[in-house]
Amino acid sequence: MGHGHSHGHSESSEPTPQALASRKRANWILAAILVPLGVLTLVAMMVMWPSGSREGITFSSPYQAAPGVTFDTGRIQSVVVESCTQTGQADAGQADTGQTDPNQSGQAGGSQCTFAFTEPDKGGDVVKVVINPDVAMSHGVDVGDTIRYLNLSAVQGANAGSGAPAYVFVDFVRSIPIAMLAVLYAAVVIAVARWRGFRALLGLVGAYFVLVSFILPGLVEGKPPLLLALVGSTVIMIGVLYFAHGFSARTSTALLGTIFGLSITALLAAWATDAANLAGVGNHDASTLVNMSSQISISGIILCGLIISGLGVLNDVTITQSSAVWELYELAPNTSARKLFTSAMRIGRDHIASTVYTIAFAYAGAALPILIIVMLYDRPLAEALTSAELSEEVIRTLVGSIGLVLAIPVTTLIAVLVVKATGMKRLASVYVPSVSPDDVDDTGALAAAAAVVRSDEHDEHDVGIRLDAPGKPARPGSRRAQREAERRRTD
Repeated sequence: MGHGHSHGHSESSEPTPQALASRKRANWILAAILVPLGVLTLVAMMVMWPSGSREGITFSSPYQAAPGVTFDTGRIQSVVVESCTQTGQADAGQADTGQTDPNQSGQAGGSQCTFAFTEPDKGGDVVKVVINPDVAMSHGVDVGDTIRYLNLSAVQGANAGSGAPAYVFVDFVRSIPIAMLAVLYAAVVIAVARWRGFRALLGLVGAYFVLVSFILPGLVEGKPPLLLALVGSTVIMIGVLYFAHGFSARTSTALLGTIFGLSITALLAAWATDAANLAGVGNHDASTLVNMSSQISISGIILCGLIISGLGVLNDVTITQSSAVWELYELAPNTSARKLFTSAMRIGRDHIASTVYTIAFAYAGAALPILIIVMLYDRPLAEALTSAELSEEVIRTLVGSIGLVLAIPVTTLIAVLVVKATGMKRLASVYVPSVSPDDVDDTGALAAAAAVVRSDEHDEHDVGIRLDAPGKPARPGSRRAQREAERRRTD
């Protein structure tokens, strides 16, 4: 109803020259801030663009096979548990039945291994793949699973009698379930958000392109991590916001709030990384990176991660807060700036509470294995939270939360100033005896909308149309048709 009211008045009243001048001035101010900032960001991005050279980086990929060794895929036909000394090809009968021979369980050494009789996707006989003990214990393999395994048969043929398995499990093939989830996600987003959702998905693709092509190679080549994260994140936000939400004062306001929150997050992250001595000690992946090249800084990678990890939530709160201010203004254009800010901040405070939980639980969910290990160590809580295992997650939560909390009032203030300067006074030409800017209660949008609706009956005589059905003729016999007929007789 409120949305219809605002459109009804916009069609019945033209903006005054003063309103047009204010709108033009506000748009120029936004452009004067954002255009130089965007140009500076793009120039910095071009200057810092990585060369792509991997000179000085030495590492051995676990996915590079030796001569004669291949990575193959296949579907599991049956699973057996037997003595680890029983390696080699499966006989046809055992592969078909998938039964475990109880007489094999007590053979040499008594150690048991899990084997999966697998039909190769490239064709050929069923092969016997040994399953890693950790996979067998934690998740296991089932009939019908598609797996990737290391084919050592050519090497084993040249070294017959070595006793080593010829086929070793590497990983599961997850292409189909992940593709199904991706298609479902895209379908849900497009069905609910329609064209804007589709543009947001394309913007997400562009964001990952910046991450993979600019930020990650830059970290590998030893570029300044703080500047790298700020430039890359700003480019991502400019592209995502304008591409998904269009070029408007509302989007520009959200972008300004996002850049402010991003700057606060970056400064806090830079300080916290140094003050808390976040060095990535004890992390297997960090140790691998350190051994690859002397140019790679683990502290710099952690700093960059602290900044990037809060982008999504920060973008969410700023665009939502900016939209909230615009919608409140649409419902009650005569509301004063102070009351508009107060009403919008009520929404912002609820958003702050929910997003703080979102960040905390998202990081806790990602760190569950570490949390369980720390719990089993039975260490004091304060010592556990400040340990090398958990300190990075704790600081990431705190830094990201501070940045988004401060971004909300700043975004709200900017949005109120911009909307009051650029928005047309849609009720300016309508006589509203029962409503003035100070009469609109600041209890929220619904109360403001109700006040506007109450003034509807007083406005019909002057405006000549109903606000909830602008431009439509009255139905014969309706109360509106009777009032219009009475007005014509009076005139």
